[in-house]
Amino acid sequence: MSRLAILGGHPVRTRPFSPWPRYLPADAERLQKVLESRHWGGFPLPGKYAGEFAERFAEMHGARYGLCVANGTIALVTALQAAGVRFGDEVIVPAYTWDGTATAVLFAGGVPVFADVDPDTYCLDVDAAHKAITRRTTAIIPVHLAMRFTDMDALAELAHKHKLKIIEDCAHAHGGQYKGRGAGSIGDIGCFSFQESKLMAAGEGGFALTSDLGYFEAMQSVTNCGRASLTDQYGRRMIGSNYRMTEFQAALLIGQFEMLPELAALRSRHAALLTEALATLKGIRPLPKQPAVTRDTIYHYIFQYRPADKRVSRDLFVAALEKEGIPCDGRFYEPVYKSDLFYATPDNSPQLRIGREETMRYDMVRCPVAERAAYEEAVWLPQFLLIGEEADVHDVHAAIKKVLDNLDELAQADPSLAGVKAMGRAQRARFERQKNY
Repeated sequence: MSRLAILGGHPVRTRPFSPWPRYLPADAERLQKVLESRHWGGFPLPGKYAGEFAERFAEMHGARYGLCVANGTIALVTALQAAGVRFGDEVIVPAYTWDGTATAVLFAGGVPVFADVDPDTYCLDVDAAHKAITRRTTAIIPVHLAMRFTDMDALAELAHKHKLKIIEDCAHAHGGQYKGRGAGSIGDIGCFSFQESKLMAAGEGGFALTSDLGYFEAMQSVTNCGRASLTDQYGRRMIGSNYRMTEFQAALLIGQFEMLPELAALRSRHAALLTEALATLKGIRPLPKQPAVTRDTIYHYIFQYRPADKRVSRDLFVAALEKEGIPCDGRFYEPVYKSDLFYATPDNSPQLRIGREETMRYDMVRCPVAERAAYEEAVWLPQFLLIGEEADVHDVHAAIKKVLDNLDELAQADPSLAGVKAMGRAQRARFERQKNY
């Protein structure tokens, strides 16, 4: 057996994978036009490119209306405010997601309530969401995570029964479809992110789509400093802020939109090859196929590390795989209630205390599936591993197999190995840069 790179051997791969983000020559031309126009964003809303992109992006997902905003977290805040979430209202969110899904609820004045995730998709478990409903619950935020969708049929039935709003977090789901319906168009409002690592990137940026004109008008007002919407049929007035997207970002997104179909098809094809290969390896479980997904969206490829011999932790396995030249992460997300970035306290978020019989205690929350995913099981491979040549997929498989074949050697190695420690820091630093909204 080949000696592992983390123990001094030669890595499976030394050349880099496809660079990300990608851009087109036409992007530079559009950016130059924006520069020369001297209208770089702001008021009036929307700008030329923001309006064009919003129309095309909403249409691709099967929604009537779309609005460009500053980032994905702000898209959620805007959607929650438009949907009528008030101070102290509870909003159910999955425990296994980026912190912004929950902090958006806090910014909107609500109280995030964490529910566990499905072990086969890592998306919100609808039964767990059902158990989390109280008389204060007004909305649910399902997150379509990495490469899978929440069970939207069951969730829609639950929401209808309890008169709850559904705000879809689609930060990972650009162009994806669930039973032929576009991501974000199934619930009341859908929200997207265009942060640099996302499937469509503009450095930063976000998007909210809906087919309800009332919500759309409210979101325009919230985003545009409280001004009336363009149509103003409902005459709704909102306390607003400046959440607008710049024309530079919108100009980049035109090119991202044009590249998406080809890149999505490539990711889907290579992900299928990787799944077929990984299914033959003992100790590895690819996420089960989800028949309801009728158009793939793969922000990250996730598989589950389940070795019979538990002596090698998931984190050590990931560190060894990284040393073989495969960018990857294990603790890509933690349960939000355990995250160092989730600072919610009754002092900085008084809705956790005021008007409640008991103060919300996040230190008492436990979601076993989310904790197992975060600390023991999930391995995340970034989508840019899937947009190059087929040989890249073979390298990923070969590296995973190599580490699995040498688990015994790895188990006997000194766990304080300097390379393991350094790799953990490098992983954390890189993915903190890439994963955020």
